[in-house]
Amino acid sequence: MPKAAFSLVEFFQVVSILGSALTAFKLYTSGLFRRYRIFFIYFVFRVPYMIPFLLLSNTSTAYLNLFLVTEPLIMLFYVLVVLEVYGLVLERYRGIYTLGRWVMYVAVAVSATISTLSVLQKITPSTPLPSARVFTEFAVERGICTALVIFILLIVWFLSRYPVPLSRNVLVHTGIYSVFFLANSLGLIVTNFSGYRVSQNVNLFLMGISSACAVAWWLGLSAKGEETQAHTLSLRPGTEERILHQLDALNATLLRVSKIR
Repeated sequence: MPKAAFSLVEFFQVVSILGSALTAFKLYTSGLFRRYRIFFIYFVFRVPYMIPFLLLSNTSTAYLNLFLVTEPLIMLFYVLVVLEVYGLVLERYRGIYTLGRWVMYVAVAVSATISTLSVLQKITPSTPLPSARVFTEFAVERGICTALVIFILLIVWFLSRYPVPLSRNVLVHTGIYSVFFLANSLGLIVTNFSGYRVSQNVNLFLMGISSACAVAWWLGLSAKGEETQAHTLSLRPGTEERILHQLDALNATLLRVSKIR
């Protein structure tokens, strides 16, 4: 890759680190870290996690080993943050949330298992151990990301169909995280299935999106935004009341079912 491209990669990495640090600091000083706990912990972790990747050569053994060790943690954070976002969106509908949470657990487990089994069939005794580890880890990640992408899209679909009142922060956070996660998942899929040159160019573009999201979180989340209520969808009063009544009825039914079990 040309030298200018390397400089751009470093620029995006620095912006992501600074944006993540500023976001974590803002969440802490504003008290929002109590409401966005997993997201806050992830960003506190993200800052020291990204610094070594900025300093190490991406062709070094240390870089590869660090990636293999830390990437499972990143995947765990992805699952937990998506679950937290889902919980914030359905904070008033715990019955629907409980059902969706178990659906997500099952979907992630099944998708990761199928993806892993498809790769294990291609790994032979002659495959070098580092390569086998990379292939297996990428397969697990691809399966997890596929399930979470579908789940994120379902959250976005839900917000586009139902006029659920949410705080401005939740709407901003959901929107930015959807872009952030979908971009990272796309990068992982492209890296798995495309050539080196294509994946490098795509990853550079996605790093730009990731750094922009880090800055957007810093600028978009605020203590005041937690108090400002917003609707995801504007409907006529009668229509809105009818849809919300149906949602309340479904939620109450699921709560009763969960208590019986």
